[in-house]
Amino acid sequence: MNSYYQAQAEQDFRRARIKSLVTDIWDWVQGRSREMLSYDTVKTELRLGGEVYRGTKTIQVSDIVGSVGRYEDFDRYFFPANDHLRDRWERVDMAYYDAINLPPIVAYQVGDVYFVVDGNHRVSVAKQQGIEYIDAEVREATCEVPLTKADLSIDKLRILGARAEFIRRSQVDQLIPQEDFTTTILDGYQQLTRHIAEHRYFMGIDFQRDITAEEAVVHWYEAVYLPLMTSIEEHAVFEKFPKATKTDLYLWIMERLHYLKEQHQDTSFDTAVEDYSNTEVSDHNYLYQPLAQLLGQA
Repeated sequence: MNSYYQAQAEQDFRRARIKSLVTDIWDWVQGRSREMLSYDTVKTELRLGGEVYRGTKTIQVSDIVGSVGRYEDFDRYFFPANDHLRDRWERVDMAYYDAINLPPIVAYQVGDVYFVVDGNHRVSVAKQQGIEYIDAEVREATCEVPLTKADLSIDKLRILGARAEFIRRSQVDQLIPQEDFTTTILDGYQQLTRHIAEHRYFMGIDFQRDITAEEAVVHWYEAVYLPLMTSIEEHAVFEKFPKATKTDLYLWIMERLHYLKEQHQDTSFDTAVEDYSNTEVSDHNYLYQPLAQLLGQA
């Protein structure tokens, strides 16, 4: 065993552990979780399907964001979170110095990111050494919504999972492919599902017949969603809330419309849009709390 390589590996592990401790403190200060994302959590939240073998390819180390079974041993930056990892971690690190070719890691791909099945120590060493690319044997999990590095908080995962369920139930990706209905509201997709269901119910009363789910989706889009979007555009609401998605504004203003109806006020789309747009952020009740965040006043 090369004593120089061993000394370097010992030093590297100490540095990696220090980085883990420092980032742990910084994440605590920032109110972020230091825990690595578990593949099982993603699989549950996004209702992932089976994995398709994609062969061996070179992937970016920065795109590896979680683990299947070792998510408690490393932090979310893949620095070692426990001292008991030392022996194996240092052996992998010494192989790096000795230019020994290690086998590809095994990883699951979900959207744009990867989760390690086998090779967590190799990824951790690669992070410490600043290695940008690593060979991986990849199995891609089928997913109805794309997953990116920007979607790795539990709240965002839940929103993506709800989006996948909304797409499956409504088939909007096939019936209305020109719209993506993206919302950042935690229960936004559940609200959309309820709106369409209520619209279907009243359509049945108006048309005096059974309404198919597909008919209800298309009619809701043409009779409710699009007219409200037109009103929103005419009142330049997007300019006031530039970080809001179209569907965010749809849901917030529909809530405002419901409130005006309860107050026996004028309930046209234009009135609701104008009323909502002119309301001061401080006057919004709990339904409108996200607006403060969008305006940078939270």
